[in-house]
Amino acid sequence: MENEKIDIAIVGGGVSGVYSAWKLKTKYPNKKIVLFEGGDHIGGRLLSVIPPGIPNMVAELGGMRILENTQHLIVKLIDDINAKLSQEDQIKLYDFPVDQPQNIAYLRGEHLRLSDFTSEPDKVPYKLSFLEKGNTSGAIIVNAIEQLVPGITNTELTEKERLKMCQEATFEGEPLYKLGFWNLLYRVISGEAYQFSIDSGGYNSTLVNWNAADAIPWYLSDFGIKPVYKGFKNGFQQVPISLANFFEADGGEIRLDSKLEGFESKNNLFELTVNGEIIEATQLILAMPRRSLDLLTNTSPRLQEIQSLISSVTPRPLFKIFTTYTSPWWRNAGYNDSEGEYVPLQSGRTVTDLPIRQTYYWPLNNGHPSVSGESMLLASYDDGSNIGFWDGLRPQRKKAWKKGISHAELLDDPFIGEYSETESLLSKALNQTWHQYQAPRKMVEELSRQLKQIHDVDYAPAVKNATFRDWGEDPFGGGWNSWNIGVKSWEVKEKIIHPIDNCSLYICGEAYSDGQGWVEGALQTADMMLTKFIAVESKTPVQQEATL
Repeated sequence: MENEKIDIAIVGGGVSGVYSAWKLKTKYPNKKIVLFEGGDHIGGRLLSVIPPGIPNMVAELGGMRILENTQHLIVKLIDDINAKLSQEDQIKLYDFPVDQPQNIAYLRGEHLRLSDFTSEPDKVPYKLSFLEKGNTSGAIIVNAIEQLVPGITNTELTEKERLKMCQEATFEGEPLYKLGFWNLLYRVISGEAYQFSIDSGGYNSTLVNWNAADAIPWYLSDFGIKPVYKGFKNGFQQVPISLANFFEADGGEIRLDSKLEGFESKNNLFELTVNGEIIEATQLILAMPRRSLDLLTNTSPRLQEIQSLISSVTPRPLFKIFTTYTSPWWRNAGYNDSEGEYVPLQSGRTVTDLPIRQTYYWPLNNGHPSVSGESMLLASYDDGSNIGFWDGLRPQRKKAWKKGISHAELLDDPFIGEYSETESLLSKALNQTWHQYQAPRKMVEELSRQLKQIHDVDYAPAVKNATFRDWGEDPFGGGWNSWNIGVKSWEVKEKIIHPIDNCSLYICGEAYSDGQGWVEGALQTADMMLTKFIAVESKTPVQQEATL
């Protein structure tokens, strides 16, 4: 039997993959373009699910927000998508709060409010220096960054200008790209300030030792200079799903549960092995994170040639668990302000040095806080070393990519919540993904114990339903990727999009961008790749040879 032949094969159904597929189908309407996705959904690390019985909430198991003021690519893409959708189906955003003054910081066994960092600094259980005391963790790190790269915190600078400054900056004669972010921070702040910044900032992986030339502008964009976040009324996954719908409407083809097992380049064609079958493609685009590329390397000789480029970034772990309740019980953990007025705990996040790390009081899908009735927490938003805490309370990670084994089947003792026998067919369909990522009972029990400790309450109502996602599982390997020390990222990101001359292999995705961990980064590398793809593929074979 003759092998199937296609013009352009795109592997990876995340944002960079479906965006590239849509753009290329628009550019080349007569080409046969097929997108292969090894998993069962479009969106990659965007995974939006509706909790059982709460139709006006959307849990974001993956990416959950954008920075509207600085992430221009995703903002423009949303505008472009909405121009093609009816008013009813359009992507709608809401204000996504993070740090609210009344929210809790439970650190070193002490119950604080976030406002205490600046208003009651003596309560903060860290031995901070005179200059460090009375600041938030964000302010401490931003002040440190200004000492390391003078002038970089100027609010008039653009993102590109900050990147350029860091590429050219040195510290004690060494270029920043050869230095680690953690190493540099320890030169300008105390060890206690660093630990306070880790604990109260809510993240472990952002301040670890990664390429300082990339970490500094990245931190300022994400956390440092008055970030304004937006969430998605119908879930962030609506973006890639809309792109996939456009692609299919234009005649493109999407194949889910189609795992690329390896490929070879022969006679100016790629022979792809997908679910055991050979498919021939003229051009190949790998829209994948680093770990997914690693998994292909042993069966794909062309990837072995560019291993140094692939390994220029490090995957970082990320873990989320959502829990639902009959009522927003956390509102009772508020406090009385200076005028004696009670301020409930209802939006934004609480932080702790316990393994939970961050808890978000999840909003309704219009952005308003939940004040009564069935409600939901992003009970733990965890990264770095704390993810290891949950390993004894959950299935083994490495089994998750084995063919034919679902997440739910790996649970020895799943947490079974309260499901309605009279649930409508529509509701069951919307809730299917929630059930697919059901959390283990032991995990939920430990989570509940820590939540009571953080909120200083003896009683909290039982969890109704719980779902979790660990993005460290294969084939993702992490929730985001960071540039390694010693790598000139500005050179690698230009090279990896078309890494081998005279070979129609292309790579894109968040991993090799300036916006690592964000959809913005996925779009940046996709646009760079598409520009290169169109330029190269538009040349005749003679023209291509002349450029070598």
